[in-house]
Amino acid sequence: MKTRDLYKVLGVQKGATREEIRRAYRKLAREYHPDANPSDGAAEERFKEVQHAYEILSDPERRREYDEGPRAFFGGTGGPTGATSADFSDLSDVFGSFGDIFGNASRNRPRSTRGENVTVSVNLKFKDALEGVTTRIAAPVEEACEPCRGTGAAPGTAPRSCPECLGRGVRSRDQGFFALSEPCGRCGGEGTVVEKPCSGCGGRGRVKRNRQVTVKIPAGAKDGMKIRVPGRGSVGSKGGPAGDLYVVTRVAEHPVFERKGDDFLIEVPVSFVEAALGAEVEVPRPGGGRVKLKLPAGMQDGKRFRVRGAGAPRAGSRGGGAGDLIARARVVVPKKLTRREKEILEALAEERDEDVREDLLRRSREAETA
Repeated sequence: MKTRDLYKVLGVQKGATREEIRRAYRKLAREYHPDANPSDGAAEERFKEVQHAYEILSDPERRREYDEGPRAFFGGTGGPTGATSADFSDLSDVFGSFGDIFGNASRNRPRSTRGENVTVSVNLKFKDALEGVTTRIAAPVEEACEPCRGTGAAPGTAPRSCPECLGRGVRSRDQGFFALSEPCGRCGGEGTVVEKPCSGCGGRGRVKRNRQVTVKIPAGAKDGMKIRVPGRGSVGSKGGPAGDLYVVTRVAEHPVFERKGDDFLIEVPVSFVEAALGAEVEVPRPGGGRVKLKLPAGMQDGKRFRVRGAGAPRAGSRGGGAGDLIARARVVVPKKLTRREKEILEALAEERDEDVREDLLRRSREAETA
């Protein structure tokens, strides 16, 4: 680095105040910073020269020595004699500005933080989930401590600016020509310290409580459905917004209906005679009451019937409407027969004289000879 008039390097008068020197340095540091001038060796050298000038002129003692005899101050190589490291706390502000530009911002001041989201479950009866219900639940959330009003400091006291980082939340660590910012170890990056913690919250500023929250469960709610209640989670810190509350529904199973999306499936027992001759039968519906099904003569086991709109309301759907009720017929074969019933069935078998497995055996034989 060449020996130059350090005041001219920064573009200030010899009698400039420390604030004027600081403003000039910040302006030039932004202009010649390597991040703003990648692969520009001249800009990098200029940046080092500006930084060196500021290192000397920002220190009152070293500035006095320089003013009294600049030639005696510099060694033969042009470097400052006796120079070790400098306080580049101002440089971290410059880096912060560049971070905002290049997407790598460092934390210069403590910021408010959003509260945590909280998730709880609510147990619902089948009918309540189907029809919808408004209920109250207990949500374990973090709330502001009342005695200290969320400050974490004992009543009558208040947090004070951290003496290590002077309230900035970060400290600068000298790395030669650069100063790297890192969270302050004393305050943990908060910028403030609590000397006398509140006994109610232990200095945290928040306490855990069960908050009673009223939640509206929409009609047709499914098992595992997640309902968001904005702003009813834990409170934020330093004035930050509260998190959200998420309520997960746990719906009790029904002994008859099986839910499939917005549809309900029910298995309907059908007698052998009803299946053979056809019949009109009644089946229950999920919301109460009954619906009629017309069974065709010769109906086979497992046949399905769909009743439109008799299922669950479509919760959260803009189009509204409801799912369907799907009835699956199950032919019931009597386990015991009276003598008269047995005689009737034997006569029927003799009358029909059919082999219901004839087609099965034929296809099997064809497969074997293929």
